[in-house]
Amino acid sequence: MVRVLKTAVVAVTALIAVAAASLPLTAARAEEPVTVFAAASLKESIEQIAAAWKQAGGTDVRLSLAGSSALARQIEQGAPADLFISADLKWMDHLEKAGQIKADTRTNLLGNRIVLVAPKDSAVTTTIAPGFPLATLLGSERLAMANVDAVPAGSYGKAALESLGVWESVKDKVAQAENVRAALLLVSRGEVPLGIVYETDAWVDPSVKILDRFPEESHPTIVYPAALTTESENPRAADFLAYLQGADAHAIFTAAGFTVLAKTN
Repeated sequence: MVRVLKTAVVAVTALIAVAAASLPLTAARAEEPVTVFAAASLKESIEQIAAAWKQAGGTDVRLSLAGSSALARQIEQGAPADLFISADLKWMDHLEKAGQIKADTRTNLLGNRIVLVAPKDSAVTTTIAPGFPLATLLGSERLAMANVDAVPAGSYGKAALESLGVWESVKDKVAQAENVRAALLLVSRGEVPLGIVYETDAWVDPSVKILDRFPEESHPTIVYPAALTTESENPRAADFLAYLQGADAHAIFTAAGFTVLAKTN
């Protein structure tokens, strides 16, 4: 009888030890950072929102910021992202068709505008309209743009220039950058006299000034969709996506110059 009791005690003790050992692992797994792949133009806003979310009880947010095309391709190749925020519908559509995002989590989060910028001390002035003299303003120099074939800001800019009838006159003068922030930097450093970037990008760089805003009808509507990835197993990723649609995040996005599209939670 004593032997049976001892055996039972040992067995129960072992079960308790196993359960106790598993608790830290469960807690650690629940507190893993949420990995967010976001368009480069969201840098300041998403960093501020991530900090606010953690302060409000959320987890750390691990950010990967780049051109939407590069991020989408990384996700398609298996990069461990929990959440993707694109600067256009095209790359989110691409991942949805490839089965890489959870379609029922997809939401149109933000809107933006594109503008023509120059270094802050530039004497150039212009009004953007059909046939405006962009090539003349550039002279022998170049126009900074994000990659026009892949990066949303570049695609929007090319579409606008085509719509306004000036693309053919400047297409051989374009300095294409890997993302919109890289294009902004070319203008900020004075390496080129003009560039096309998002209005929100121009707001965060005191070394550039906005010459004019492109008419919204000259290019596709600028939309930033967000969605969880199919491979994400982080339980807090959905919480962060919800936070991005809440009042606190909306206030940060609005202050940065974005147009909030998602309904406030």
